[in-house]
Amino acid sequence: MKNNPDILQPAVYIVGAGPGDPELLTVKAQKLLAVADVILFADSLIPEEIVNLCGEDAEIIPTANKTLEEILALMRAAVRSQKSVVRLHSGDPSLYSAIHEQMQLLAKANIPFEIIPGISAFQAAAAKLKIELTVPSLVQTIILTRISGRTHVPPTEELASLAAHQASLCLYLSARHIETAQAKLLAHYPEDTPVAICFRVGWPDEKIMVVPLREMANSTHEHNLIRTTLYIISPALVPGQQPWDTPSRRRSRLYHPEHSHIFRSTHN
Repeated sequence: MKNNPDILQPAVYIVGAGPGDPELLTVKAQKLLAVADVILFADSLIPEEIVNLCGEDAEIIPTANKTLEEILALMRAAVRSQKSVVRLHSGDPSLYSAIHEQMQLLAKANIPFEIIPGISAFQAAAAKLKIELTVPSLVQTIILTRISGRTHVPPTEELASLAAHQASLCLYLSARHIETAQAKLLAHYPEDTPVAICFRVGWPDEKIMVVPLREMANSTHEHNLIRTTLYIISPALVPGQQPWDTPSRRRSRLYHPEHSHIFRSTHN
């Protein structure tokens, strides 16, 4: 960006729009939307309220019906015309956003680009559920994954092998294959393990429900959830495992009076 905050360098800014709630946009994302010349956005995944934050003179282009090659041609033409481009993705661009191939092609075309992170659905869902996904002495690992579908998962990352860790597992893009996912999870998690089913987190029609793992598939079908659904499978969802009602053995050491570190000596 130039010194003048209202003028952007001609470049592509790949921006994470968060899960849907406009108030979860980063400050940087809001500033970019307000001043960019061209906005390309995934209209099937970005709510209108976020697009409404764009500048009045911005050229706004939906991309749900476009191929990568068509999108790249639009970005390349705009930047070479000395315009700034925001490529708006849902969630965080580092997760399931297909930016890898975009970055490769932009670099090959000598088009400068920048990545602006956003809130992911798993973070927004954990906040709505009022849970910590890494409870001391209970679970310290978060796995973000999906089940194989039209996009294949490498054999070493198959859901069954990941489930063996019994970590906090956040399952994206898997509602269409939910019976298969449930079967693989049941091989390692107890059938009464709570599962948070999170549909369109941050949107006005958001639905979040917690069911036992054995009811994961039935609940998905009952509510006709086909897309935009995240599943969180975690020991942290079990009642009694959160900080306000956990036994002292699960208390974090960070703020414990007996724990000293470089900024604080032990309290007697």
